[in-house]
Amino acid sequence: MNDAMRAIVIDAPGPPEVLEQRLVPVPTPVPGEVLIRVRAFGLNRSELHFRKGVASTGSFPRIPGIEAVGVVEFAPGGEFDAGTTVATMMGGMGRSFDGGYAEYVKVPAGQVIPFVSDLPWATLGAVPEMLQTAAGSLDVGVQASPGQTLLIRGGTSSVGMALAVLAKLRGMTVLSTTRNPQKVASLTSLGVDHVLIDDGELASSVREFVPGGVDGAVELVGVNTLRDTLRATRTGGTVCFTGMLSDQWTIHDFYPMDWLPNGVRLTAYSGEAADLAPATLQGFLDAAASGAAVVPVGRTYRLDQIVQAHVDLEQNTVGGKGVVVLEP
Repeated sequence: MNDAMRAIVIDAPGPPEVLEQRLVPVPTPVPGEVLIRVRAFGLNRSELHFRKGVASTGSFPRIPGIEAVGVVEFAPGGEFDAGTTVATMMGGMGRSFDGGYAEYVKVPAGQVIPFVSDLPWATLGAVPEMLQTAAGSLDVGVQASPGQTLLIRGGTSSVGMALAVLAKLRGMTVLSTTRNPQKVASLTSLGVDHVLIDDGELASSVREFVPGGVDGAVELVGVNTLRDTLRATRTGGTVCFTGMLSDQWTIHDFYPMDWLPNGVRLTAYSGEAADLAPATLQGFLDAAASGAAVVPVGRTYRLDQIVQAHVDLEQNTVGGKGVVVLEP
């Protein structure tokens, strides 16, 4: 192994051009840490927020990136054998310590998840954080059951697409939204039952398909659509606030009696690596390999294309999950 590696470094917040490729020392793990040779990593809007300086945590200079997949290079504590294929995410990656935008990443052993798969790295790189967020939103946030109806607000996002795949695997009826009529086919190809063109007010349209309101909903757009999503949900149903694609995070002058319809529950979900069980990851990868599940990869990039990747992410033109693949 060389002593230096390619990495993307941010010295201070700013536009995409602050993402600079440099040669930096390969990190050295101590017992309890794992050094991973990164083969691919997914792109996330939280990395965009961090790069712009609007994230609530993190420090500079920093190698960003909240997730990665690759191969164990060295685990001095013996937690993993060299050569084990693994995923890692969250836990401060790319914020309080250097993250996955590099040829190698050093992380605590507790946030490393082993798996076995012959899927391409471009596909594997899309999965960890997307799957963790989607599965957690369904299981913890909505507590969804097979056969129920689910509304996905922000359906063409990578998490929205993963939610559709997971919900259809459970036999749920899925309603999903997009602002762009040209993206309808990308949702129906995932098995979405009803695609709604989002003009900001969809509650009445949802109730045309599900007269009493949906059993559950996952809000991925932000608080600007949350109130309408709540009104599309039945009494006794649950709305999980998971994402903020609109970058609108907070509710000013929140008055619960006005915002919350009678009996509709509002929850939230944000998870860590420990919330994605190895069996869940392995099961999804096996389903993808067999064709039973689809991994919604949008575009792939090289490491030296990271500026363009962030431009595409900011302009919402990735069309699914963006993935950076590092050549061997």
